[in-house]
Amino acid sequence: MKFLTTGEKIFTWCNYTFLALLAAATLYPFLYVISASLSSSEAVLSGDVVLFPKEWTLQAFRQVLTESGIWRAYGNTVFYTIDATCLQMVFTIMGAYPLSKKRFMGRTPISFFIAFTMLFNAGMIPFYLTIKELGILNTRWALLIPFAVTTFLVILLRTHFQSVPEEMEEAAKVDGASDFQILTRIYLPVSKPALATISLFYAVGTWNSYFWAMVLIQDESKIPLQVLLRRLVVSMNPTEGMMATTDSTVLFSQETVIYATIVIAIIPVIVVYPFIQKYFTAGAMVGSVKG
Repeated sequence: MKFLTTGEKIFTWCNYTFLALLAAATLYPFLYVISASLSSSEAVLSGDVVLFPKEWTLQAFRQVLTESGIWRAYGNTVFYTIDATCLQMVFTIMGAYPLSKKRFMGRTPISFFIAFTMLFNAGMIPFYLTIKELGILNTRWALLIPFAVTTFLVILLRTHFQSVPEEMEEAAKVDGASDFQILTRIYLPVSKPALATISLFYAVGTWNSYFWAMVLIQDESKIPLQVLLRRLVVSMNPTEGMMATTDSTVLFSQETVIYATIVIAIIPVIVVYPFIQKYFTAGAMVGSVKG
């Protein structure tokens, strides 16, 4: 058994203390938002809510969930997230796999042009006009096709594919496997952590996005949850900070309703993350250079 020196003990305790403070600083905002959403408006406005709910109530959640179209918007967001993530993963894999092969002619200039697009942004107006000319403005495709791939994640997955031993591919070729079979039977199975990590990036990004949906979608039946929740918050009276229920008998503080909308928006991410957390941890070093 190895005994720690005094200096090592001090260093270890400093590390634990720092990590504990960091964990508390990260966890506290979530606990406060949940507690505030479950507290009365008076308790929130008076500052009585610190860590646990005060004067428990679900009135803020009732107000948010009774808003017209909330469930339809939830369904739209689930649709956009699932479809966009699947589409993005297909295009990312299709782009990363050939670029990871030295035998692929034009790999270097194509990689350069892909990386080059990360340095410049065409701007909102040209992007909007392009979507309009394509005829997909105010359609679901407007939130799927233009965002079908992220160049940074293509490069990240390409680097990961390059770390797969070439001997595995050569052995598969000896057995007569095609490139598609090598991709689906070798590269994808051994790249589960990387694929899970990248899919999580795509899914969370799609779930939380609202700006382009707000710009490109005017049809109320197609708007995602984030846009509807934003409208709900903006529709409140910013001067008085209060909001009335449908029967105008109870007033809700603006902060309480905002906290409730935040909780509603983050629930799916919190529910899904534990199931892929092991892959996310293993894929934290995706794209790193082997020593």
